[in-house]
Amino acid sequence: MIFTNQNNTFRWIIVIASFIVVSGIMWKTYQFFMLFKHEERVKMEIWASSQSDLIKTDNLDANMGDLPLKVITSNKTTPMILVNRDGSIDFNNIDPVKAKDSIYINKLIRKYEKENDPIKVIFDGKTFSTIYYGNSPLLNKVKYYPLFLILIVILFAAVIFFFYSSNKNATQNKLWSGMAKETAHQIGTPLSSLIGWTEILKSENVNPDYILEIEKDVDRLKIITERFSKIGSLPTLEMTNIVEETIASYDYLKSRASNLIEFEFTKSTDYIPVNLNKQLYSWTIENLVKNAIDAMKGRGKLTVEIAELEDNVKIKVSDTGKGIAKKDFKKIFEPGYTTKKRGWGLGLSLTRRIIEDFHNGKIKVLHSEKDKGTTIQITLKSS
Repeated sequence: MIFTNQNNTFRWIIVIASFIVVSGIMWKTYQFFMLFKHEERVKMEIWASSQSDLIKTDNLDANMGDLPLKVITSNKTTPMILVNRDGSIDFNNIDPVKAKDSIYINKLIRKYEKENDPIKVIFDGKTFSTIYYGNSPLLNKVKYYPLFLILIVILFAAVIFFFYSSNKNATQNKLWSGMAKETAHQIGTPLSSLIGWTEILKSENVNPDYILEIEKDVDRLKIITERFSKIGSLPTLEMTNIVEETIASYDYLKSRASNLIEFEFTKSTDYIPVNLNKQLYSWTIENLVKNAIDAMKGRGKLTVEIAELEDNVKIKVSDTGKGIAKKDFKKIFEPGYTTKKRGWGLGLSLTRRIIEDFHNGKIKVLHSEKDKGTTIQITLKSS
C-alpha cells in the first residue's frame, strides 16, 4: 500500500510539474508574441510617419525625401493596405493578382482591422490616408506555436496513458492468472482427500445413493478446478460441437433452477463446429444463465438461442429481468462492477476474458430495456 501511494504521489508530482512547465512556456510565448506585435506596431507607426514626411517633402524639396522613402520601401514582410483620401488603394506584401479583386481587398481590410487598429497618416491636421495592416508571416507562426505545443502535450499524455493502461492490464492479467492457479491448487488438496474418503465409504456399506450424490459433487469440484487451472494459463482449444456443449450447460442449470422460471432453447441446426475449450465455455454459459436468473429474481422467462450466420455462430441469452442501463452496457464486463449486495463483480469479467482473450470472440449487451429484460450475445468464429 505504501509503495502504491508513493507511486501515485510521484505521478501527481510529474503531472503538476509538467503542467507548470507547459504553462510557463505558453506564458512566455504569449509575452513574446505581444512584444513582437508591439514592435510591428511601432514599425508601422514609423512607416505612417515616413509617409507623412514624404508628402511634406513633395511640397517642399524632393531631395529631402530619401530617408522617408527608404523607410517606406524597407517593409518586406508586413502585409498592408493604404486607403487614400480620394478612395484609391495602394498595397504592399499582398498578392498583386488577388489584389485586383475589390471584394478580396475589402475582406482583407476587415480582417486587418480586427487584427490591428488602423493607423492614420496625418498631414496639416487632415487625414491623408489610412493604413490597414495584418500580422507578418513570422508573427502568425508565433501565434500558432502554443497550439502546436498543446497538441504535442496531448499526444505525449496519450502515450503515457496508453503505456499506463497497458501496464495496468498486464498487472491485472498476472493477478488473474496467479489467483486462478492458487485457487485451483487450494481446491486440489481437499478434493483428493474427498475422493479417498468416498472410496472408504463404499467399503463401509453406506447407502449407495449417498455416495452417488457425493461423487456428483466431487465431479463438479473437478470441473471447477480444471476451469481455474485453465484461466491461469493459455487453454487448449479443440474442435467441438458448440450446440451440444451449450445444451449440456443449459440442461444442467435448468434442472437446478426454480420451477417459476420458464426455459426455452432454440437452435438453427444440430451441429456447428467451433474451436472451443469445453470447461471454459460451459463456465461462460453458466455465468450468463445464472446472472439472468438473478436478474429475474427467480421468476420469468429465460431463452438461449444459438444460430450460425455465414462464418460466425451467435449465442444469445435473454431474460425478462430488471434490465441494464445503456450507460452500463460496457461497464458490466469490468472487474469489480456489480449490482448485487454480496457480489464481487468477477463473473462477467471472467466471461469476457474467456470469450475475447481465449477464443478470439466478442461478447456484448445486444439489447436491454428497464423492467423488460436483457439479451447478451456471444459471437464466435465457426470452423
